[in-house]
Amino acid sequence: MARGAKGTTAIEDRARALARASIARADALFGADRALDRPGGGEKDGDAGGAHAARVRLGVKIADEYASVRAWSRENERGGGQKGATGGESGARDNSSGARERFDGEDDARERVKEEKKRKKAPSDIASMIDALDDEDERDGGSQAGPSKALAAFRGEDAKANLPVSIFGRHANAATGANIAKRLASEWPEPEWRAPWKLYRVISGHQGWVRSCAVDPGNEWFVTGSADRTIKVWDLASGSLKLTLTGHIEQVTGIVVSQRHPYMFSCGLDKKVKCWDLEYNKVIRNYHGHLSGVYSIAMHPTLDLLMTGGRDSVCRVWDMRTKRQVYCLTGHENTVGSILAQDENPQLVTGSYDSTVRLWDLATGKTIHTLTHHKKGVRAMAMHKKEFAFVSASADNIKKFSCHGDFMHNMLSKQNSIVNTLSMNDDDVVFSGGDNGSMCFWDYKSGHCFQQEKALVQPGSLEAECGIYASTFDVTGSRLITCEADKTIKMWKEDTEATPESAPILPFAPPKNIRRS
Repeated sequence: MARGAKGTTAIEDRARALARASIARADALFGADRALDRPGGGEKDGDAGGAHAARVRLGVKIADEYASVRAWSRENERGGGQKGATGGESGARDNSSGARERFDGEDDARERVKEEKKRKKAPSDIASMIDALDDEDERDGGSQAGPSKALAAFRGEDAKANLPVSIFGRHANAATGANIAKRLASEWPEPEWRAPWKLYRVISGHQGWVRSCAVDPGNEWFVTGSADRTIKVWDLASGSLKLTLTGHIEQVTGIVVSQRHPYMFSCGLDKKVKCWDLEYNKVIRNYHGHLSGVYSIAMHPTLDLLMTGGRDSVCRVWDMRTKRQVYCLTGHENTVGSILAQDENPQLVTGSYDSTVRLWDLATGKTIHTLTHHKKGVRAMAMHKKEFAFVSASADNIKKFSCHGDFMHNMLSKQNSIVNTLSMNDDDVVFSGGDNGSMCFWDYKSGHCFQQEKALVQPGSLEAECGIYASTFDVTGSRLITCEADKTIKMWKEDTEATPESAPILPFAPPKNIRRS
């Protein structure tokens, strides 16, 4: 029993020794913090920075809790009522006295005299209290060079006198973004004035909706395709009918004229793609393969390749001479409504009713980029002849893309209709025609709509037949041809008699928060 009691006592002594050692280590680790919490513990224990640490902690607390009101003017605090002023002074004195209570235990009479002077000179508002703390830090620092230890800068009454007055009758806060930095001027390009376009000729002759058109590379005639299943050739200068071609058994939805051959190509809802010899005015080739109606057609500018897209959601690439299908480009999930072709990669661009635009590599027959910026079906596109860029249109907006696949920007306003056609001339004028007959003329560089028109329904047609299906500029870019649902073809040209005073530009407002060089 004696041996067991002795062993227990040894264990208890060992535990007490370990506990004392742990307490000693904790005291050594946290002693500095507890010294600041004890009244008079900082300087009495030899911590010369205790008073400074207390002032810093008080300043941090005041700045954190009263930052929203520290810029109030003293006049407003006094004008808020005697009760509010008294409460502010008592609150400040309480905070100051609370800080001073930390040093009541000091035995040095000289320090007590200093504290008494500080109490009598206690500031009456929060902002002055923070400034007083900053002044004390500067005095403690003496002549030592270095950055200021001030928690926050406070503008005095002289600085506040020059500040603008807010809607509440008080001086505006000096820390607002408007006073810190001026708003930078927008770098968006200003639109230049352009002469408005006017209607100068209406051509009749088709018995159905006019769905497509193309201009002769020699700029002597143009051709149109219609829902009456015919193709008509018109003189560009006089507007007179020169020739009518038949062969399709459904609506003719696309036409393109070759720049290197005496050929014209057409496509329709009858699933047929036809090659016309313009010397004999007859069909010489048919391209079979589409499983549904064909809606779009394009030709490669340098290669003997023909591209067609239709309701079967594919774009087919044909060898123009052998009639062989080179590629069947799949990837779209809806009708391929528009096609563009160019020399450089991507040599083929397709827009679909599935709201996407795809850039293709003709060497491999694969997609390079898929652009998903549109929210509605893409029915029309136009390639810029000088810049490596193109524009695409849908019911949500008209967008500009670089041919590398980078989105540039939207046009600055919406047409509020289904855009069926886009055309662009060498003067950077972009035309868009809507399903409801709306017409917009855009400045390509700035994206500003400088003219808006409404197509007029011709006598004998219903008001609902006010729609534009196709458009194209002539080779010079000075005449515009539109194909409409009222069975007519309209021709437009610039008004040479217009001036900036007689036809002012529509109001222009650059987009907010968007800048570019």
